[in-house]
Amino acid sequence: MMSTDEALCQLGKAVIATEMRAVQALQARIDQNFAKACRLLLHCQGRIVVFGLGKSGHIAKKIAATLASTGSPAFYVHPSEASHGDLGMLRSDDVSIAISYSGETVEIINVIPTLKRLSIPLIAITGKLQSFLAKTASVCLDVSVEQEACPLGLAPTASTTATLVMGDALAVALLDARGFTADDFAKIHPGGTLGKRLLLHVDQLMHKHPDMPLTHLECRLSEALVEITRKSLGMIAIVEPSSGKLAGVFTDGDLRRTLDKGYDIHSTLIGDVMTRGGITISPQLLAVEALSLMQQHKITALVVTGEDCIPLGVVHMHDLLRAGVV
Repeated sequence: MMSTDEALCQLGKAVIATEMRAVQALQARIDQNFAKACRLLLHCQGRIVVFGLGKSGHIAKKIAATLASTGSPAFYVHPSEASHGDLGMLRSDDVSIAISYSGETVEIINVIPTLKRLSIPLIAITGKLQSFLAKTASVCLDVSVEQEACPLGLAPTASTTATLVMGDALAVALLDARGFTADDFAKIHPGGTLGKRLLLHVDQLMHKHPDMPLTHLECRLSEALVEITRKSLGMIAIVEPSSGKLAGVFTDGDLRRTLDKGYDIHSTLIGDVMTRGGITISPQLLAVEALSLMQQHKITALVVTGEDCIPLGVVHMHDLLRAGVV
């Protein structure tokens, strides 16, 4: 049966509204049970082992991945495979999380005796507080929903969303309790954009001598333009002849303004037409901070200076692009 565009959109909105109510209901369940679960996980000396089957298995994998990426070592074990040898991965200093909305998933229940034998604490995430799983767990987190978003009331939708959100709540609470920092995050996310944004520093990307476009206040504009062209960064840093400290910068924009005013490039000194000072950055700062400064001031290059204001290099927007910071 074909539906109209309006009917499709209405159903989509109804699904979102149902799932929003399911998530909102979790607020009241962040209680002493939640705190106890966090304590068990914080005191874990081994790994956090997460079990789940079917749709709950997919959610369990995501929760394990989120925990691991935020400083809480965790991995997913398929409950069926667990009963065929994978229980050998468990250690007595682990903590387990079992996810089953019904709380009666046979494959998960079959794992419980081994958890008990190894004295591994069990955190249950379920929608049925009277289930076998809930009653045998060390602590139980309630993710029950009034209704699934599926019109048939069959496909796990609102319940899986609620479970995922509860897992995120655990992971972020643990992150904060552990004092997990952006530097810690960077160490375990070295690849991809996240790693580059958190690991790359300005001194790793900047153009140093002799590739840095550099001249002094008494240089003629024509000579400075040759240096700008040779270094291909669209700007040049100008220093005081005696101290070597940064006096200013001259960019493509400055050149346009200089020509509009009729200056003779062969007789004009660069110090007379430069932009004094200029926006600078420390070599120890993150490359992403250089990007923020460029965006804030609507410029494409920064002079990198030390504490003595002596130019050490230049970092350009193209360098950030090539490094994947942007």
